[in-house]
Amino acid sequence: MPGQVGAIANEQEGLLAYLAQMRYVVRLTAYGLSPEQLRATPTASPLTVGGLIKHCASTEEGWIDVVRREPRELDYTAYEENFALSDGETIDEVFARYDRIAARTEKTVAEIGDLDRAVPVDHSVPWNPPDLDNWSVRWVLLHLIQETARHAGHADIIRESVDGGTAYPIMAAAEGWPESPWMKPWQPAS
Repeated sequence: MPGQVGAIANEQEGLLAYLAQMRYVVRLTAYGLSPEQLRATPTASPLTVGGLIKHCASTEEGWIDVVRREPRELDYTAYEENFALSDGETIDEVFARYDRIAARTEKTVAEIGDLDRAVPVDHSVPWNPPDLDNWSVRWVLLHLIQETARHAGHADIIRESVDGGTAYPIMAAAEGWPESPWMKPWQPAS
């Protein structure tokens, strides 16, 4: 996937394309990292590259459950656990799960076909407006784009702290861009 979203034909296609782009860039932060580096906490935060990717997948899954009106019990322990790779869990397993979640998101949005469809507001958490009864599918997709982009930024900072890798050189390495005077693809430290 290139560094920019291509031409879009309509709003639904655009929202899904930007969400796919944000999934891609958050995943890129793991490119070339060892299992230890994926779990590293090189900043003041306990966040890790692997944990942030896992959290993004879990967050999208939760929101699509809400859109589909599939009840989920609030589980704060599971919420916390979704910020870290568990012992023995691999990034490939997280990526496979994220791929399944992304496919379900796209299928759900296509089946609904109406970005204005009401999505109930969860009033059991303090950050949602108490006087609002419904979001829309559009709002959920915009929120997922925002949430994933926000965590991609966190993961970029953690990644740079782990090994100095930054977004475009990592993308250049992952996509096989040729080296140029202004862009050198990331390479592992020797």
